[in-house]
Amino acid sequence: MQLYSTKKQSEEVTFQQALFQGLPPDNGLYVPHQVPKLPQSFFDNIEHLSLTEIAQEVTQHLIGDEIAAEDLKKCVETAVNFDAPVVKLNERIFVQELFHGPTLAFKDFGARFMAQMMGYWLAKSPQSQSNPIHILVATSGDTGGAVAQGFYKVPGIEVVVLYPKGKVSPIQEKQFTTLGHNVTAIAIEGTFDDCQKLVKEAFLDQDLQNAKALSSANSINISRLLPQSFYYFYAYSRLKHLQKKVVFTVPSGNLGNLCGGLLAQQMGLPIAGFVAATNRNHVFPTFLNEGQFTPHASFATISNAMDVGNPSNFARIIEWLGDDHQGFKDKIWGKYYSDEETAETMQQVFQKTGYTLDPHSAIGFRATDEFLANQPDDTIGVFLSTAHPAKFVDVVEKAIGQSVDIPSRLQQAIDQPSQAITLGTDFEGFKSYLLHKA
Repeated sequence: MQLYSTKKQSEEVTFQQALFQGLPPDNGLYVPHQVPKLPQSFFDNIEHLSLTEIAQEVTQHLIGDEIAAEDLKKCVETAVNFDAPVVKLNERIFVQELFHGPTLAFKDFGARFMAQMMGYWLAKSPQSQSNPIHILVATSGDTGGAVAQGFYKVPGIEVVVLYPKGKVSPIQEKQFTTLGHNVTAIAIEGTFDDCQKLVKEAFLDQDLQNAKALSSANSINISRLLPQSFYYFYAYSRLKHLQKKVVFTVPSGNLGNLCGGLLAQQMGLPIAGFVAATNRNHVFPTFLNEGQFTPHASFATISNAMDVGNPSNFARIIEWLGDDHQGFKDKIWGKYYSDEETAETMQQVFQKTGYTLDPHSAIGFRATDEFLANQPDDTIGVFLSTAHPAKFVDVVEKAIGQSVDIPSRLQQAIDQPSQAITLGTDFEGFKSYLLHKA
């Protein structure tokens, strides 16, 4: 697998190189030079395959011979050892639950896959113990927990999680601030965009590059993006028998999840279209509707994992779809909703169906319902449920008027003391910490 930078000022690299570098030297994003089409035989038989079998087939076609087939099989089986069921809510709307992994969020797919890939190559590199890889990750909520637990105690890896202080849910925060060992949590007195900016600056700083082996675990890292295509294939496999056109609704923040769907589509998956649904941080829906991409400081909302005012993966989408705005609109429909509309949707869906949505999934449902109202009956919608409702227990309970059960794995994290340091948004302070303490 050869990859190039969206800014086209850096040399092409292999998947292994892109995995460890995170970002190209020119500060672009790595994208595959060619996206292979899966054979028709794969789609003819897809309804008979498990999620793990689908993941293995997709990964093998993308990465090729960089990893021996048997080793790759073991890595995928270890990373994707949980389900992603598709649940019917009504005749036209289905929800795919992506929260059955260890941290109860869809980010487990990318984080665990990346950890397995890095662990595989680091095991072949004795010097990794004396010069560990420092994984830098900015999180607006679920990424931090997934990456922290995915890399927890992995030899040769040190993880540094940056998050906006006071702007992630208490349960989310517990999932990455209570681990210790090789995981360090830093509360940044700013927004998610400030956290993301610090991570990007670190990769461009020559002093840090000389002193530390750095890599990123945000969706800017291509290894996080590839496994986010798996569940699109799996959802289609479970709905294929309906013989309907399938549209996917993606609760969107940094746009990595949407990129995973576009990658699946390029590999031949017959996706009829996408709906990009956001909260009031509506940079991408505004671009789709008006043609202007105007980043702004992010706003805090009850769907905090989508509180992104400058989504990094927009560069990849532009690279794949080009700058034809009408072409964008033909492939992706965008809509955004307020906190009040989000809470209202959680309440209404619970009352009508008994199904409990987290705030992000509620936005996904509402956008799907609105989109399908103007589509023919041969089109159905699948919205991605990106997190378990218990991760936003206060918001959900207030909306539905019922208590929400806390899974035991979350309760265990809640009961542990947090370990986090606090820094400002200035890069020099963050750089000093990495050089002298990390």
